[in-house]
Amino acid sequence: MKKVFMYASVVVIASFGLSNASAQDGGNYKSAIGLRAGGGYYDIIAASYKTFLTEPGALELNLGFRPYTYHYVSSYNWFNLSFSASYQHHFPIGSIEGFRWFVGGGLTAFNTFSNYDDYKGFGLGVFPTGGVDYKFSNIPLNLSADIRPTIALIKPYDYYNGFYAGNVGISARYTFR
Repeated sequence: MKKVFMYASVVVIASFGLSNASAQDGGNYKSAIGLRAGGGYYDIIAASYKTFLTEPGALELNLGFRPYTYHYVSSYNWFNLSFSASYQHHFPIGSIEGFRWFVGGGLTAFNTFSNYDDYKGFGLGVFPTGGVDYKFSNIPLNLSADIRPTIALIKPYDYYNGFYAGNVGISARYTFR
């Protein structure tokens, strides 16, 4: 798990360097930081950082968590901590300035911590992504909505479903030029 977070740190640092080295502004903003709320198995809320590497191409990084509690048969709890990275290629939508749609893909790594041995372990998944992105022209705010159906490459435990289609999220971020 330490290696996953080490690699994630390298990706974050590299993306900051690439965003500062590039003169591109992503059309309306260069970088943004905020929150993503989602319906994913591995996260329900995440810190979100998005930076444009080229004018149409952006890297989005998310560090999230999701707590669970079940009292059905016996009382057990578990908690997911996740890191996701995705590449998004943006296209304008009509003549509305600041409104774009995007497609891409990404990878997520997560660990499940639990007081019940059958619900703990490391998971790794890949996902295609698509959505819309809007940057307000008069305030430094970016909103986006996306879908990330996730396919598990490594399942954290035996009961984990290998495919999760319900990973839909919305993000609100403060933008930097």
